[in-house]
Amino acid sequence: MIRRQRGFGLIELLIALALSLVVVLGVVQVFIASKNTYVSQNAAAAMQEDARFVLSKMIQEIRMVGMFGCLGTITDASSAGEFNGAQITPISWDNANLKLTLVTADVGSSGGTPTWTVISDCRNTATAYSDSRTPASGQLAFPIRRLIYSLKNGQLTMGVGRGTPAQQVLVDNVSAFNVSFGLASSAADSSASSYSSNPSDPARIRSVRLSLTLTDPKNRVSNQTFNVVAALRNRLP
Repeated sequence: MIRRQRGFGLIELLIALALSLVVVLGVVQVFIASKNTYVSQNAAAAMQEDARFVLSKMIQEIRMVGMFGCLGTITDASSAGEFNGAQITPISWDNANLKLTLVTADVGSSGGTPTWTVISDCRNTATAYSDSRTPASGQLAFPIRRLIYSLKNGQLTMGVGRGTPAQQVLVDNVSAFNVSFGLASSAADSSASSYSSNPSDPARIRSVRLSLTLTDPKNRVSNQTFNVVAALRNRLP
């Protein structure tokens, strides 16, 4: 008796291969999607970390704008006599050149050489000198720095000093940087009622709004815009 051999036919084999291919393609597609999600999330997290770093630093400096010691009247004994002008306009925004200038009390002890130092006995005298200065007995020293934040060629930079100081890069891949000021209706009011990028009276400034847009050079994630508002702690002249 001849027994008929059992096995897979060509059609069955083709169907099995087709189903296996569909399963493999599905697994690969899931893997690719998971990888793309992971890469885009990492890129977004890196952008958020960059924005958090630079904006938190700027907020810290903005809050100390206009803090020149414990007396309102300060004698200008700086080398070029430029401290009075900086004291009158301690914060300004150049919208054409995307440049934010701050004159602020030095934060902490790692700010480097100050632009000016105000020496005061906090009762009768206060004098501004260029660079560092050691107070005498019964006096206090208030380090003051002039900071310039600028956007150029996709980089947000910062320089410290008089004139046009050398700029150091804070963050790359910046596509937009904007500053506007919360203004009180008069110099006597304490709360902001409107915003302007070019206030005519610095004494009306009560807060600063920063807007920073970062872009991913590899296009793994869309542009992200970060906005923060910092209130001024010190009444400007």
